Amino acid sequence: MNSTLKKGICEAIGTCVLVLFGCGTAMFSGNIVAVALAFGLSIVTMAYTIGKVSGCHVNPAVSLAMFLDGQMSMADFLNYIIFQCIGAFVGSGILAIIVKTFGMDLEDMSMGANGFGARSLYSGGDYDSFTINWFGALLVEIILTFVFILVIFAVTDRKMKSAGVFIGVALLFVHILGIPLTGTSVNPARSLAPAFFAIPNTDWDSLKQLWVFIVGPVIGALLATIANRALIRGEGDD
Repeated sequence: MNSTLKKGICEAIGTCVLVLFGCGTAMFSGNIVAVALAFGLSIVTMAYTIGKVSGCHVNPAVSLAMFLDGQMSMADFLNYIIFQCIGAFVGSGILAIIVKTFGMDLEDMSMGANGFGARSLYSGGDYDSFTINWFGALLVEIILTFVFILVIFAVTDRKMKSAGVFIGVALLFVHILGIPLTGTSVNPARSLAPAFFAIPNTDWDSLKQLWVFIVGPVIGALLATIANRALIRGEGDD
């Protein structure tokens, strides 16, 4: 099989698993720790499954950071993004089928879509008077993505055998803070597919708010790339 296609298919599989298990746990459990574990463990398992083929980005923001850092070509970057989005839609599609087999209606399900304002999990909990606005959500996504990708740079630059574990733990870590606020994206593909499948339940709000979960991770990836080059790369490697 063509190497480019092989990498793309692996990225699609990894992203599908991430969305299926992460968003699925968010839909059927709702427990913050359980959801964070589902996303984190999805990355760990996929890192040791497809990592040797594609690097297991399963996230356009990660691929963008690697492209900006000169670690992948424009052609590979575009190939990864296309297949990551395909994988995310397949994952959300499988969740939609599961919902139907349980006799439930998509109108009653969030599909794990990210959101802010009245769609923030925090605003529906014990703090009904609190809602995070678009600026707060954007800031959260920038910070969480920055931290997540900075960890990825640090462990992959050192070629650590346990890199997949640390990356998974980092994703778990940022989800614990982010889930009550925005649902935690840090991944445009992970946000894109659920937003489309959640339309019946959100009256298009999931798509109207989607830009935050694309722009935030992109800015976070850019800042993490700059910080890694300026502060971390090469330190402690002797």
